[in-house]
Order: sequence, then structure tokens, then C-alpha cells
Amino acid sequence: MRDLAIQAAGGLAILAAVIHGVLGETKVFARARIEPARTRLLIRLVWQCGTAAWIGFGVLLIAVPSMASEPARLWIVGAAVAVYGLAAVGNAWAMRGRHFGWMVLTAVSVLALVGA
Repeated sequence: MRDLAIQAAGGLAILAAVIHGVLGETKVFARARIEPARTRLLIRLVWQCGTAAWIGFGVLLIAVPSMASEPARLWIVGAAVAVYGLAAVGNAWAMRGRHFGWMVLTAVSVLALVGA
């Protein structure tokens, strides 16, 4: 059960990352007017760095049960909970709780903790 929870956290983390990347490109940057063009590109790339990092954590969470190291499991879970937990708090605060993202990110954190 513990492995299933942590792998579910990883799958949900990847799903959240993909949605984050797609919504950023189709909703945020499609309407944003940022000048100069190089600054716009930089901001888009920084946005997608978050997407890539979340996918990386998702992959690590899915891989944790196949690792023979309990310390590695705890470090990966601890780092993922810190990243997703902080992102959940930031999302809830910035969007005043009106965006579903904080709930998804909180679910990733809780599932990872259950699987620790």
C-alpha cells in the first residue's frame, strides 16, 4: 500500500506538471503582452523549468519503490513534499483558493507522505 501511494503521488505530480505547462502556454502566455520579445521568451522558459522539475520529481516518486535504499526514499519524499507543499501554499495564496492547483499539489504531498 505504501508503494502504491508514493507511485500515485508520482503519477499525479506528472499530471499536474503537464497541466501546468499546457495552461501556461495556452492561457497565460497566449494573452500576455511582454516586451521585449527576449524577456517574454525568458519568462516562458522559466515557467517551463518548473514544469520540467515537477515531471522529474514525479518520475523519482514513481521509481522510489524499486530503490533498495530507505534513506533515498526518505530524501526523495522529503524534497518532493517541500517542493509540492510550498507550491500548494503559493498557489492557494496567490489565487485566493479559487484555482484547483493547490488541491492537486496538496494531494501529491499527502500521498508522498503516506508512502514515505
